[in-house]
Amino acid sequence: MSYATLGWVVVGAAAVVALVCAVRVRPPARWWARVGLVAAVLVVLTAVFDSVMIAADLFRYDEASLSGLRIIDAPVEDFAWPVAAALLLPATWELLGRRRPPSAVSAPAEGEEP
Repeated sequence: MSYATLGWVVVGAAAVVALVCAVRVRPPARWWARVGLVAAVLVVLTAVFDSVMIAADLFRYDEASLSGLRIIDAPVEDFAWPVAAALLLPATWELLGRRRPPSAVSAPAEGEEP
């Protein structure tokens, strides 16, 4: 399996979770803008730091499994992970945050301190 194929599978799974979040939770446009901003920052950081680590020869890729396209020195396949994280983590947080039990948000019982 190539790195690109694996990346597409992971980004696809993250996109499905984000779609479920969009349908069930319906976060506002501002939330989506923040997710996009986080994705952009993570992509820039990936380009910079992956390129530095590759230039320092900290790791190597099997060139036969890469597409050959690079941003600076980072193969484009590396950018699947920050995109997947930017989609998956906030969407999961929203989906799980909506399942709080009623007792977790109810007022304290009589005689209890808040």
